[in-house]
Amino acid sequence: MRDEAEHKADSEAVEVGARRGRDAEGVSFETRVDRVRALIEAPLLVSKPVNVRYLTGLESTNAVLLVEPDRLRIFTDFRYLEKARATGLEVVETPRNVYSGLGGQLPDRLEFEAEVLTYAEWAVLVAAGFELVPRYELVQGVRAVKEEAELEAISRSVAITNECFERLAEQPFVGRTEKEIAWWLESLMRELGADEPAFPIIVAAGPGGAQPHATTSDRVIEAGTTVVVDAAAKLGGYYSDCTRTFATGELPDELARSYDVCLRAQLAALDAVAPGVGGREADAVARNVIAADGLGELFGHGLGHGLGMELQEQPRLRPESEDVLAPNSVCTVEPGIYHPGLGGIRIEDLVIVDEDGPQILTTFTKELVTVS
Repeated sequence: MRDEAEHKADSEAVEVGARRGRDAEGVSFETRVDRVRALIEAPLLVSKPVNVRYLTGLESTNAVLLVEPDRLRIFTDFRYLEKARATGLEVVETPRNVYSGLGGQLPDRLEFEAEVLTYAEWAVLVAAGFELVPRYELVQGVRAVKEEAELEAISRSVAITNECFERLAEQPFVGRTEKEIAWWLESLMRELGADEPAFPIIVAAGPGGAQPHATTSDRVIEAGTTVVVDAAAKLGGYYSDCTRTFATGELPDELARSYDVCLRAQLAALDAVAPGVGGREADAVARNVIAADGLGELFGHGLGHGLGMELQEQPRLRPESEDVLAPNSVCTVEPGIYHPGLGGIRIEDLVIVDEDGPQILTTFTKELVTVS
């Protein structure tokens, strides 16, 4: 387990790194900002907190960043002034309602994050006389292509997740509740060095596993069924993600067959993941395998999603996606088959998109593991 001194050292590294224009991994914020500048035609008002953090190192729930051709300014209220100044950037204090304090301080014409800015915030800016030009997921598109240091950070998070699944397979399941297993996993993650779970751990047994986003409950795990475990660590601001499905003894034919089909679909989709492939194309590969076995109606969600500083980000792998996979993007590949009232199957890997084929980060076996 990481002790208090190590956590303090990490915090100091982030602070010092921010003052030098780099994050704790040594990534240059200036390089990131330049990638954004190359895509804008007018100053860009960045409102999404994770995007502000990506471009400046500032972690805040109430700050906006203005990206201009030769200037960067952070606007925030008193609570975050010290943290903002530690970035070494120009900082402007505003009222708690940041947008109400921007009038007269910005260029008249602004690009803004259309999927982030609320209507109320938009109305405040319009009332102040700004001409607003919507941009959609611009910074998220830049973030989709990971720097080497980011890939290493994600890999460290995944390493903890991998170890958790290896140890989980040695645990008894039958007779314990879903919550017991989930709590055991969360405790282990923290012992292995995770900052926290990447999301509330899902342990879904029997009929509960037929819900793709099941809620872990007090259900007692029985023999002869599937248990879907969706669990992952978060470390250093970066997420991981993994799902495996376990058997608690001999399965009904319907579930056993579905596991085989789901695994074939997942392996086929992994083979399809490559630079230049569309998100909907990759999704279709898995979907076609499952549909060919007559189970298409039981796979109702997308194949996967990007991951990094957020659990779900670009690129998206689903039927309506217009995203295209790029080298060094990171995504999940997670088809599922769900039988209402009986049980579910999902098999998920986290991969780096590479010219030579996907680099699969999640290493725990995908062969069906039977637990007691």
